[in-house]
Amino acid sequence: MTPVTIGSHEIGPGHACYVIAEIGINHNGDLSLAKRLIDTAAVAGCQAVKFQKRTPDISTPENQKNVERDTPWGTMTYLEYKKRIEFEDDEYSEIARYSAEKGLDWFASPWDVPSVEFLEKHNAVAHKVASACITDIPLLQALRDTGKPIILSTGMSTMDEIDSAVETVGTDNLVLMHATSTYPLDPTEANLRMIHTLRERFGVPVGYSGHETGLQVSLAAMGMGADALERHITLDRAMWGTDHGASLEPTGLTKLVRDVRVIEQAMGDGVKKVYPSEEGPRAKLRRAV
Repeated sequence: MTPVTIGSHEIGPGHACYVIAEIGINHNGDLSLAKRLIDTAAVAGCQAVKFQKRTPDISTPENQKNVERDTPWGTMTYLEYKKRIEFEDDEYSEIARYSAEKGLDWFASPWDVPSVEFLEKHNAVAHKVASACITDIPLLQALRDTGKPIILSTGMSTMDEIDSAVETVGTDNLVLMHATSTYPLDPTEANLRMIHTLRERFGVPVGYSGHETGLQVSLAAMGMGADALERHITLDRAMWGTDHGASLEPTGLTKLVRDVRVIEQAMGDGVKKVYPSEEGPRAKLRRAV
């Protein structure tokens, strides 16, 4: 299996797990909050931060545009809310600069074709396909045509839909992410054996995008060989917004990355050997040689 290169990192079997801190829209339209979340990812030891980019007039479902919603900025329509929290050129220029300063890759999930063009203008190192967008063929084609690495999440999708998406974008420079799009995820629906299923079916690196609370499911995915790991992050799960409740706070993110690296060291190469540290107990305890 050929590894996928994103930034200075190789993603695939035999390489360090690529840990992505999903900021998404947890910045609530506040650049200073976004930078604090970037800091959180850097301190924890992540390799990348990921955002979401939309053209709200295009990406917001018609039946939702005029639905009123209570927000920290007052009651407004869903379309007005989406526009209120969207970052534009100045913010993304600063996100790119600040992420590089912190040693992190950055990219985003574009939800429409103009957002692909926007992210290309800002030199995102890769593109992420959100699970909700896996059946948007024009979007997938636009992403394919950038020639950039694509990370494709497979939540809320049938195998036929995944097959169609992979056929559209191709398997060169593709990383698949197993996911279940429930917030928060019940562990009984994690279905982590899909990591092996996707790897065997498509022959590409496969990671896990988790929406559960806690660390256990993500660490189990790591133990099953996930090549990449993505979790939403927040400064406080009690903050206002749809994704904060299923996100990791700074302490949890730091513990996750720490434990991922321990698991990597513990996996070994599958070749049985007697370690030097065993020689003393072997000489002391084994009666028959």
